[in-house]
Amino acid sequence: MDKTALRHAILTALQAELALQTEAANTARDEATNEESRAEDRFDMRSQSAAYLAAGQARIASEVADAIAAYTALTVRAFRPDEPLAIGALVALEAHGRRVWYFIGPQHGGLDVTVDGVKVTVVTGASPLGRQLVGRKVGDSAMLPGRTGAVMHAIAAVE
Repeated sequence: MDKTALRHAILTALQAELALQTEAANTARDEATNEESRAEDRFDMRSQSAAYLAAGQARIASEVADAIAAYTALTVRAFRPDEPLAIGALVALEAHGRRVWYFIGPQHGGLDVTVDGVKVTVVTGASPLGRQLVGRKVGDSAMLPGRTGAVMHAIAAVE
């Protein structure tokens, strides 16, 4: 898989999320400052609730902007099968004849993108899965929690 295309897909998804979060923050800010949101009595909290919402959404937008900067600065490189996994590695986990792809990214884990018809999930080193993967090599196994308990996955490919 072309990691440059993967990084581009991640950046495209993050930019769309940034636009959405920025619009949501602006809408909430407008609601908080709207004349109709002014408190009618001391128990009316509409404008204050909208202000809290706007601040939270602005914080999320800032985190997404930080993730965009991190992925823009990320150097994509190939990993050898005997090299320990680290940020920037594209990893396939295989169990029960099923292969699932993960990209160890610097930020914003949980994001799913599709490149060349293959779904890739971004994980970070701070996540439970990321902690299981970082430092391992092809052929190693990782214990991952599943719905029915822990499942052992073998690391099948690293790119």
